[in-house]
Amino acid sequence: MPDWTPILSELGLEGETPVAVSGGDISSAWRVGNVFLKTGPASSHDMFSAEAEGLAELAVPGIVRVPEVLACGAHDDTAYLATEWLQLSRASRDTEAEFGKQLALLHETTQERFGWHRDNTIGLTPQHNDWSDSWVDFFREQRLGFQLQLAAENGFGGALQEQGARLLRRLPVFFERHEPRPALLHGDLWGGNWASCNGVPVLFDPAVYYGDPESDLAMTRLFGGFGAAFYEAYAAHKPAASGSHDRSDLYQLYHVLNHLNLFGSAYLGRAQELINRLL
Repeated sequence: MPDWTPILSELGLEGETPVAVSGGDISSAWRVGNVFLKTGPASSHDMFSAEAEGLAELAVPGIVRVPEVLACGAHDDTAYLATEWLQLSRASRDTEAEFGKQLALLHETTQERFGWHRDNTIGLTPQHNDWSDSWVDFFREQRLGFQLQLAAENGFGGALQEQGARLLRRLPVFFERHEPRPALLHGDLWGGNWASCNGVPVLFDPAVYYGDPESDLAMTRLFGGFGAAFYEAYAAHKPAASGSHDRSDLYQLYHVLNHLNLFGSAYLGRAQELINRLL
């Protein structure tokens, strides 16, 4: 258990009692009054700091609601991130449609280059975001290439590495008629990272960077959690571009490789299937 005294004092919550809540597999999660608190070992501070900056980045356009960041710090052997407490619930069809529209509008927030001003994490895996003028180079080196390198270090060699290297060489083929602008992305948009608060869509747990909007959409399709109303509303504001289906496989591969590196061989077959289909 953390030493609560300095943390609660920092937050002005002296006398409150933290209550454990569900909050994912990576960090411990607590409710303290009207504050949602994540805690972890001191080594989590950089991850929490990047998450706090990601939430702030998503808040700037004023399009999708995100939890307000209250504090981020560390005391002794405990790091913490404090945000406002939001009472979340399952989204209705109307909320899904609103979120689809909002995400399409969020993706109109652009930068001059791909990447972000700092690295962050995707799950517990480092996610490098060095600025690049080329989306193909960025995705090859800092997304697929990095995950394939990690997979090799984790003992996944052979066909995965051979076919993966072939795919990296062929990446330009997927972008011959598609030149994305660097759009503000959530970066880890699976169904567990958004919800409804009184009918209003809320985004949280980001892995922010500027990249191809299709990569956010691809992640929504990987594990489910998004209904037809979401996709219809998104497409009404941002119709699918030619070749988006193949690129969806490409962008899902990044997350499948990450799951392979985080959770092991259960994801190997899925990764090889995606690579073979893309080739």
